[in-house]
Amino acid sequence: MKRALIVIDVQESFRRRADWAETSNPDVVGKVNRLVDMSRDAGDLVVWVLHAEPGTGDVFDPALGHVRLMDGLKPLDDEQVLTKTSHNAFTTTSLQQTLTAHGVRELLISGIRTEQCCETTTRVGSDLGFGMTFVTDATATTPLPHWRTGKVLGVQEIIDRTEYVLAGRFARISDVATLTGS
Repeated sequence: MKRALIVIDVQESFRRRADWAETSNPDVVGKVNRLVDMSRDAGDLVVWVLHAEPGTGDVFDPALGHVRLMDGLKPLDDEQVLTKTSHNAFTTTSLQQTLTAHGVRELLISGIRTEQCCETTTRVGSDLGFGMTFVTDATATTPLPHWRTGKVLGVQEIIDRTEYVLAGRFARISDVATLTGS
């Protein structure tokens, strides 16, 4: 079965946000790079996905220059870099067509916003029939205040809840050490 690593939103935009200091995984670039090296060594496809919100004037507006991969991440010339404008990586990109063209049937998911962009991409990928592996420690998130009460959901609770809803239903849950054998 051909596999692909999908790297979602590991971009400078997030480092520019005030809440980045509270991220669950300040070494997300290092973890993603370990997965990238493993995937390239195995001959797997690596697809990079960035999030953009053109015209907003915030850190996700491409005009400000922050919609780019974080330092330390470098796609090869033959690796696609897609830009999405939705939470999941499928809806507003050619990701599904790219994966189908390469005969990919299994996806490894990594990136920023464990509970949002990574999780929704995992659910959509599962719905499309891909075998999904959610690599939790190669994702990152920040605390989330409740929309009405302001009560803050901490990063570990977000991670636990995300794993809980995905495991066995939409994805296999794994970590970098298990996948890379280190």
